[in-house]
Amino acid sequence: MTDPEAKAAVEWLVSAAPDPGACRRAWEHNPLGVALLPAGRRWDVLILPGELGQAALEVLHLLVDRPGPVLADFGVRRRSRTVFGRLGFFVPPGTASRWIGTGVRGAGRGTWIVVPYPGRATGGVRWLVLPDGAGTLTDPAVLELAMHEAAARVLAEEGRKP
Repeated sequence: MTDPEAKAAVEWLVSAAPDPGACRRAWEHNPLGVALLPAGRRWDVLILPGELGQAALEVLHLLVDRPGPVLADFGVRRRSRTVFGRLGFFVPPGTASRWIGTGVRGAGRGTWIVVPYPGRATGGVRWLVLPDGAGTLTDPAVLELAMHEAAARVLAEEGRKP
């Protein structure tokens, strides 16, 4: 990511903070390079289990030019690839309160999420798709379609029928 892209991503992210300066200081002084930001104002986050989330992200890349931001937590190596524990897809505000899906958690109004500084290595949480700075979010309907296709792919890999 270039410096102008990183700056735009940072500005967009801190615009959700109650105190943007405090958010910047948290990123600078936290040894893990993360800050807490409130969900529900500029975005909600739908949190998917790792294998389903990774497969859904692969499908999203086939469906749209660029999905909204996606976070991943700690990963483990399995069969020559990294599998993350959970992936968080940034979606429009209000989505989490309306979402119904087995195994999918929502972070909306009244919740806070751990957000790493764009473009820097951090401990644990990392960006798989960085914010573009313009506020691009993943369309929940497209994410749902991607999740259906992803579930079928995961089941097929496991040798089960969808």
